[in-house]
Amino acid sequence: MQPLDYVWAGVLAFFQGPEAFSLLGVAIPIAVIMVAFGFFVGIVGGATPGLAGPFIMAVSLPILLSVFGFTPDALLPVMGFLVGVMKGSTVGGAVPAILFNTPGTPDAMLTTLDGYPMAKKGQAKKALRVAHFSSVTGDTFSDLVLFTCAPFLAILVESYLGFPEKAALIILSLSFVAAVVGDSPLKGLFSAALGLFVASIATGQDSYPRLTLDTGFLRDGVPLTTALLGVLILGEVLVSLEELFRRRRSTSEIAPEPVQGGDNSFTLRDRWRLMPYISVSAVIGTIVGALPGIGSTLAATLGYVTGHKMHKGKVPFGQGAPEGLAATEAANSSVSGANLIPVLSLGIPGNVGAVFLILAAESIGGFTPGPAVFRFSEGEVNQQAVIAFGLFTAMMFANILNWIVGGHLMRACGIMAKVPKHVLLPMVLLLTLTAIYVQETSFDAFYFAFALAVLGYVMRKLLIPTLPFVISMILAGNFESAIRQAFSVSGGDPFFLFSSPLSIGFLVAAVLVVVVLTRRKGAQASEEVREDVERSA
Repeated sequence: MQPLDYVWAGVLAFFQGPEAFSLLGVAIPIAVIMVAFGFFVGIVGGATPGLAGPFIMAVSLPILLSVFGFTPDALLPVMGFLVGVMKGSTVGGAVPAILFNTPGTPDAMLTTLDGYPMAKKGQAKKALRVAHFSSVTGDTFSDLVLFTCAPFLAILVESYLGFPEKAALIILSLSFVAAVVGDSPLKGLFSAALGLFVASIATGQDSYPRLTLDTGFLRDGVPLTTALLGVLILGEVLVSLEELFRRRRSTSEIAPEPVQGGDNSFTLRDRWRLMPYISVSAVIGTIVGALPGIGSTLAATLGYVTGHKMHKGKVPFGQGAPEGLAATEAANSSVSGANLIPVLSLGIPGNVGAVFLILAAESIGGFTPGPAVFRFSEGEVNQQAVIAFGLFTAMMFANILNWIVGGHLMRACGIMAKVPKHVLLPMVLLLTLTAIYVQETSFDAFYFAFALAVLGYVMRKLLIPTLPFVISMILAGNFESAIRQAFSVSGGDPFFLFSSPLSIGFLVAAVLVVVVLTRRKGAQASEEVREDVERSA
């Protein structure tokens, strides 16, 4: 089969897959329904402060696996739902940021700078339209780059990377994620090392269990999904409960929605005027998203700063400029597609959302993200390539839904921002524990979950980022496999990682990333301390 044949096969796999129901004699595929449902759930979750795409994906994955099972037919419906959530939550996060000055997701913080002032001027509807148009434009551009780059990058990786190079590349990825996430690269490295340690318990290719303390409790290791839910979700719940306990009652009330009386039209001329800001921010977000671990918050910041330098309009940035809102939303939305470039071409997750896509693929089987996905050989069909192009089709279908109904759903979900935390947190806790039990069907999983929830709580209190922990747990198996294979192929050479110029280059780059970013962040901290001293004097 030729590459274009795989593209067509992926489209057919999505639109002609297992039937959900029949409407007027037309079969409606279950994958299409799941993408649409995930998109709606994602918008609602993104519009609700305290919820976000990663939480919904984390809770939904075990439930989806129990419903669809572990057959190849489950891949596209389950991954399609997760893709829909990822895209919907990015759009929905702008709703409370604009209407109530309460960002639904962390990367929507910069959306409040111009979105909420527009709402106070009576232009809330226009602000929502600007946010939706910018978001879906940036997201579509990022997806097109993904579809174009991921197959070619995977082919290059498959051609030039052997076992030592792949092991060195994973080391570079872990060091990069650890160094760029959080305020301290050293804390990020500690988080990554801790994730590798937890993942190594009772796992690997040894004939005897490791680090189990000779107990039956640790015999099978720490369940991966339970560990991620405990650190990511339950740890955050504990922090939020502590805040509620201290305050007893929230002192910050959501401001009432401003009376709308301003100019809320969003004409074709307005869209054309915003296109330079959207285009630049989409490129920035795509580049940032293709780098593992950086995330959409930095992309939104860079997009906003760049847009501010370009701006020559009447309304200044920070006072309700549509250009500032467009630059921010285009940047953070264009990250979602680009984040899957390292996932599909290298098997390396770039953010938390990508982590759950990899978990879904590993749990169901039949699809292993990495260079082998886009291996086009004569004589046999690569089913993984068909699934990959089916996933691309699901992403484009979600974009079409976003263009058609996303804006209407955004405006309808504004009420979700008024859900109080003391009502939301018990629901989050119950859903998370339900998802853990559905996945493991054992009460032992709750012990793991609560232990890792405490770990997640302590990490947040010590300002240790959790993302390096999560990504290192995901990559631990591939890292050990690459190390063992490289060592075996080298004939037991202890310096096997230094056997090729490319692997040496990856290792040197890993050291440089940590050293350079450590010095830079240390210099920034010293400058902030100096400014504080001068200010107090």
